[in-house]
Amino acid sequence: MDKNKVVFASFYIAFAILLGALGAHSLKNILTSDQLASFEVGVRYQLFTGLALLFFGTQQHLFAFSLKPIFRLLMIGSLLFSVSIYLLLLFSVLEIPKTALVPLTPIGGVLMIVSWIAFAIKVFRQ
Repeated sequence: MDKNKVVFASFYIAFAILLGALGAHSLKNILTSDQLASFEVGVRYQLFTGLALLFFGTQQHLFAFSLKPIFRLLMIGSLLFSVSIYLLLLFSVLEIPKTALVPLTPIGGVLMIVSWIAFAIKVFRQ
């Protein structure tokens, strides 16, 4: 078990749950239904990624290769994806220009996809 990965994943999951509760109880009066749906996508991807990171942190012994690069790629991709969604929505509510943030969401999504493809290839080759 990699304690640092497990601790990060645990806090990442806890933060996703906290944000999910915030969205369900407090943001309904602030965000439009489309914005709330986008927020929920960010939370959902953060939660699923947190669970995957937790798996990677606890199950390294199952694999003959290092999960470290996959963990990092997935973590960075998820942070870019989910956090950029949260910031885009915050900037919309505060009426702050958000053009610099717009490309971060798809870049994060691509990094997450690449991390899962890399994981599948490594498992296949093992």
